[in-house]
Amino acid sequence: MSLDRGVLARLDRRLLAGLGHGETYHMVRVPVTAAKWSTWKRYCGAAGIAMGRAIVALIDREMASVLGESAGEDSSVLAQRVREELASRAAHVAGREQAAAAAEERLRSRSEHLRRWEGELEVREHRLELALKLATQRRDATASEV
Repeated sequence: MSLDRGVLARLDRRLLAGLGHGETYHMVRVPVTAAKWSTWKRYCGAAGIAMGRAIVALIDREMASVLGESAGEDSSVLAQRVREELASRAAHVAGREQAAAAAEERLRSRSEHLRRWEGELEVREHRLELALKLATQRRDATASEV
């Protein structure tokens, strides 16, 4: 009996339809360098997914692409989680930037207020110097009249 690719694909789809229901654990030996394994571990940790689950997601995606099916979403589970994490961090950074801008505005306002006070103090100091000079001149004029 000869099976063409279409028949095999239909059989595979039927088998794949039941994959999520009778899930069991299998040990798999993966030939990989220590550097790749370490990088994969960090990547999965950053995405918040177990390394095995991430490998299963890759297998599911690869099988769906081989069978010509859509993976159900535009990108892998890992990429989606990384995008979510980046969006969360971007929101956090935006919040901190807003807080920094508000603090900068408060500092600018206080600085302007202090500059106005400084100007007022200079005017008062100048008036006081003039008043002292006038008082000294009046005292000297009064003393010379006596």
